[in-house]
Amino acid sequence: MSPEFLTVAMFGTLIVAVALGHPLAYTLAGVATLFGLIDNGFNVPMLFNMFANNCWGVMDNYVLVAIPLFIFMAQLLDRSKVAEKLFESLYIVLGSLKGGLGLAVVVVCTVFAATTGIIGASVVAMGLLATPALLDKGYDKGLTSGIICAAGTLGILIPPSIMMVVYGGLTGLKETSVGNLFAGAVIPGLILSGLYFLYILIRCTINPKDGPPISKEEARKWTAAQKWAMTLKSLVPPLALIFMVMGTILGGVATPTEAAGLGALGAFILALANRQLTWQVLKEASYATLRTTAMVMMLFIGGKFFSSVFLSMGGGDVVADLLIGSGLSTWAVIAIMMLIVFIMGMFVDWAAILLVTVPIFMPIVLELDVDPLWFSMLMCVNLQTSFLTPPFGYALFYFAGVAPKGYDMMVIYRGILPFVLLQLIGLTLMALFPQTITWLPSLFFGS
Repeated sequence: MSPEFLTVAMFGTLIVAVALGHPLAYTLAGVATLFGLIDNGFNVPMLFNMFANNCWGVMDNYVLVAIPLFIFMAQLLDRSKVAEKLFESLYIVLGSLKGGLGLAVVVVCTVFAATTGIIGASVVAMGLLATPALLDKGYDKGLTSGIICAAGTLGILIPPSIMMVVYGGLTGLKETSVGNLFAGAVIPGLILSGLYFLYILIRCTINPKDGPPISKEEARKWTAAQKWAMTLKSLVPPLALIFMVMGTILGGVATPTEAAGLGALGAFILALANRQLTWQVLKEASYATLRTTAMVMMLFIGGKFFSSVFLSMGGGDVVADLLIGSGLSTWAVIAIMMLIVFIMGMFVDWAAILLVTVPIFMPIVLELDVDPLWFSMLMCVNLQTSFLTPPFGYALFYFAGVAPKGYDMMVIYRGILPFVLLQLIGLTLMALFPQTITWLPSLFFGS
């Protein structure tokens, strides 16, 4: 069979299997097994040898050790009430502004993102903590859900990010090492956070009913000195943890894996200092870490096997010839790849998208002489948007699971649309101004 036919058939089978609801990790491995056998004439020993090599490659990847450590750090922080204390202080400091409580959510999620690396913890924590406060003050339901979902997704982009660890482990390139990806993600994450901040401020200034301030009586309960003392007290612990992780990576003191170990230790100390460290908390955090790590690793093995079979039967060359041989400009090829990722993000998990597309796209990017770090960060921002895009945006369902009764799903969908537009604006800015991505890595690592 021709590589062109096998390429179309392989992706078609994968799409049908996923649409039927089969587990993604096993679907990737199963489809790879089927088409690997067809392509090599049912040479079972050769295919099993390829599978074993892929499994060993995943287990032998030192970078991936950071995944359970960062997840454990996030799980402990989620239970240590760091976000709760920070929101309570910012509620007082920013609450007197129009849209102030929404701004407080964005700031908390930005700080929390820099200490967790996953989105579930941020969206669920802020959904439980901030939704009642915003609705009690008369905030628009759609705006409330949009703020929490969008700001919560910053956890997958702002380092230390699990997605960056997976991406760095996939490519094996110096330009897209985990350290470079972490450094490259800082400014894009702050740009998106700033866009959310400005949108809330402008919208609530134009239409104060969407985000009214707290009452003057409530605002006068605390002096300016008390407000700032509370804010500093709640900000110092997470900032210290951020410095412990990101400071050691950017300063060249520790590798991302070593920094992940420091972060897990720091989260342990924070939970202990906040008197939240119990055997039950440790048990829950450990089980959650094991479950999430097992899921990511199974996806990684299935995805690596899928991409290995796909490339071995010439699928990568088919895609490269289609895009490069079409005579399209470099910008057009990049735009097509971004569109593919955006559409896939509406239906497929981010890890599977990375595992399937990166081994196919990266050789094309290198052949086009495009900066792989710049392209990688555009991919990651694009994938962050996938958490917000209906029908299967994970952040939307995380929020729906903790939202008060009577929160209609259509209200959540409507509320998130302006933030999806902001994501696309941010993505465009990063595409047009590559320095927003490449400046920090060149400053710290000379790359």
